Amino acid sequence: MKYTLHIEQDNDPQSPREWDNLGTIAAFNRRYNFDEANISVEEAQEIAKSKDYVSLPVYLYDHSGLSVSTTGFSCRWDSGQLGIIYVSKEKVCKEYGWKILTKERREKIESYLNGEIKELDQYLAGDVYGYVIKDENGNVAESCWGFYGEDYCKEEGAAMLKHRIEEDERIEHLAKVQAVKEKIEKEIALDAAYTGL
Repeated sequence: MKYTLHIEQDNDPQSPREWDNLGTIAAFNRRYNFDEANISVEEAQEIAKSKDYVSLPVYLYDHSGLSVSTTGFSCRWDSGQLGIIYVSKEKVCKEYGWKILTKERREKIESYLNGEIKELDQYLAGDVYGYVIKDENGNVAESCWGFYGEDYCKEEGAAMLKHRIEEDERIEHLAKVQAVKEKIEKEIALDAAYTGL
């Protein structure tokens, strides 16, 4: 059987902020409420300075859509700091079974927090996809949605397509083996009947 792989934009993706995230996004403005809104600039500065938290600034670009980043945007008119993403040292140590938070571990947690903001940015930009594998009659054989990044979706779709083809080939091979086995058994039975065994 022949199959075709289709990559499509996911028009109803789940927000990554609904997942079990390590960090919490605290915004200065209630209009942009991703996790919690009621934080002042002063509170954010206290968290950023505290050794009890790992935090990164979160910047927002709002012009014909939204974009977020931990490094900022060059447009001074439509962008600025939205708030912060943070996690307590206590939560991190409990989550990973650490007794202390070393410099290397802090950097690792910062990279995780940055990754959460990148996923949110992909969600806001509509950079979420799904694949549909159809058979030669146009029937859906496989589908899966919610891939952040088109390249990732293509990789996963291609892997599933390959698996589907290999599975069909395996089933076809087993059917041929079974047919040969049945033919041999039938010939043995006829042989036995002919010779009177």
